[in-house]
Amino acid sequence: MVDALKPPEEARASVRPAEVALLASVFVVAACGLVYELAAGTLASYLLGDSILQFSTVIGTYLFAMGVGSYLSRFFERQLIAHFLRIELLVGLVGGLMPAALFALQSLSSPSFRFALYAMVLLVGILVGLEIPLVMRILKRQLRGQRSNSGEARHDLKNIVSQVLTFDYLGALAVSIAFPLLLVPQLGLIRTGAFFGLLNAAVAVWALWLFRGELRRIGAHAIACALVIAALLAAFVGADRVTTWAEDRFYADTVLFSESTKYQRVVVTASPQGVRLFLNGNLQFHSRDEYRYHEALVHPAMAAHGAPKRVLVLGGGDGMAVREVLKYASVEHVTLVELDPRMTQLFSTQPLLRQLNRDALLSPKLKIVNADAFAWLEQNAGSYDVIVVDFPDPTNFSIGKLYTASFYRLIDQHVSASGYAVVQTTSPLIARKSFWTVATTIEAAGLTTTPYHAHVPSFGEWGFILASRRPYRLPTTLPAGLRFLSPADLPTLFNFPLDMARVPTEVNRLSNQVLVQTFEEEWGKVHQ
Repeated sequence: MVDALKPPEEARASVRPAEVALLASVFVVAACGLVYELAAGTLASYLLGDSILQFSTVIGTYLFAMGVGSYLSRFFERQLIAHFLRIELLVGLVGGLMPAALFALQSLSSPSFRFALYAMVLLVGILVGLEIPLVMRILKRQLRGQRSNSGEARHDLKNIVSQVLTFDYLGALAVSIAFPLLLVPQLGLIRTGAFFGLLNAAVAVWALWLFRGELRRIGAHAIACALVIAALLAAFVGADRVTTWAEDRFYADTVLFSESTKYQRVVVTASPQGVRLFLNGNLQFHSRDEYRYHEALVHPAMAAHGAPKRVLVLGGGDGMAVREVLKYASVEHVTLVELDPRMTQLFSTQPLLRQLNRDALLSPKLKIVNADAFAWLEQNAGSYDVIVVDFPDPTNFSIGKLYTASFYRLIDQHVSASGYAVVQTTSPLIARKSFWTVATTIEAAGLTTTPYHAHVPSFGEWGFILASRRPYRLPTTLPAGLRFLSPADLPTLFNFPLDMARVPTEVNRLSNQVLVQTFEEEWGKVHQ
């Protein structure tokens, strides 16, 4: 009644601190909730593969859980502020520690890890779903009875919903931009989760201070806030130790280097047997036998050309393929197009890795371009005598586009009339249909294909496909000093036994990406 007699300016001033604070908390709550969702999807794609599937299922589960939380909020009738404070602490604790927990659990079997992942996503989603309805009800209660000059309610339900959702979406926008560009590259997933967990805890501390006169057992709430903040600070400070411990268990080797770049999770390990590179948890090479893979990838095309001068390498940021290309004295210029600049930086600066590629990335003949290969081919002209395509396997649609007919048409436009392109093409034994899908797709782009395979102990039987406008002829000479290939043994690479023989397949197009599904099905059977 007293507030009703105040001038409108005074009435507005009396409610503004609570209003601003509550709306600011909505911004923080939305940002934190989205970070936990993105972190779960990112970790799922790192550790389980197929980023499209993992992000889709994580987001779907998270949104469903938020709906459950929103429904459950109707049963919170009294002590709304106390409930809100407890929920903020819980979501900060569970969501903030979720990346650390998932890293620690990554050595579990795939079904057990999936269960843990989706259990955490459900719990965090339910808690986040409870937050916004409670904020709306607290805001409505705090601002009830405030009137504007016209005598109408300034903060009726319509205005409250509008304001809350506006700040909710603004928080989501800010995080969606910062997560891939700033947070993960600079902080890493564990520190990012802990940092936003601390923001949730800060909202709880704010609620404790702002509504201290209305809360019961304020001492217990203060202790809970302190304990949660301490746990999250410990996770933030000890993030590197958690990651190292978890990855040492997962990779069973000493982790020399690990980093979440803008594009992928890069891990380099070492053991008495050698050095291994993993991208998003998938083995890319083992130093004890990588020479078999890279010699088989590069030399059948380079030697068959005779005297290649201009060479294009797509992918292969580790420099191993470039190392083999530079064994030809005729080569005058090599262009390496690698999406992730951290890869080329790592393999051109770290002594152990430079030793593996023999300083190939420092060659004056080499030009490094950090760009998407598909876009780069579209935007640049020029032809090459040999094009080496050394991409990761098509585990998701973003990589799968680099195995489509559209991409191979771009290859056709850049390979010289007498030149060759060669594509690494997964295992024709384990993923037989996937292998021949690539052959069918290259042929649909108008190129002649010559498939072959080689045994690489770390991978098993591995496949490659030569693409050209002229028939392929086996070379009679190879560079000196090779450890695997010889002119006498080269013909055996092109013989396919019955269990790897060609099978009918579809063309992999941008519009269908059948290869990604086929690859997932075939390799999924191996891990069952």
